[in-house]
Amino acid sequence: MTEPNSLPIDSVDRAILASLATNARRSGSALAADAGVSESTVSQRLRRLHDEGYLRGFHADIDVAKLGMSVQALISIKLVKHVREDVDAFRSAAPRWPGVLAFFHTGGGDDYLLHVAARSAAELRDFMLTYLASHPAVAHTETNLVFEHVTGRGLEQLLSD
Repeated sequence: MTEPNSLPIDSVDRAILASLATNARRSGSALAADAGVSESTVSQRLRRLHDEGYLRGFHADIDVAKLGMSVQALISIKLVKHVREDVDAFRSAAPRWPGVLAFFHTGGGDDYLLHVAARSAAELRDFMLTYLASHPAVAHTETNLVFEHVTGRGLEQLLSD
């Protein structure tokens, strides 16, 4: 599904995106070889994919455990009420809290899901007390520890269609 005013992507765009999803540091010549087009075509396509919002950026996959953050958790959050000001205040604050790796606004039983990293269980507890338990918009939280994180192949499969 494309955004309004977005052009649909073709097999060349999909090949470029698939190659980048595997390794975002691929050179222009490697991307061109993967997609079967010239480097100048890849350059134009990358610009358009970025401008159209298909390509949001390039990111490094950093192992936070190697940086001393050995505890990770997924925290489900329910808000007290869904008043625009409270939702906006929470949405503005939470992604900036220390240790927050990802922030999801969800539907269903919970309102938000935070993926956080901490150096220890005590640091995770302090995060909960400092940021979540004291936030006026938060009614309830449930913390699930992450034992292992494996990246799925859904994006690769989506781009191969």
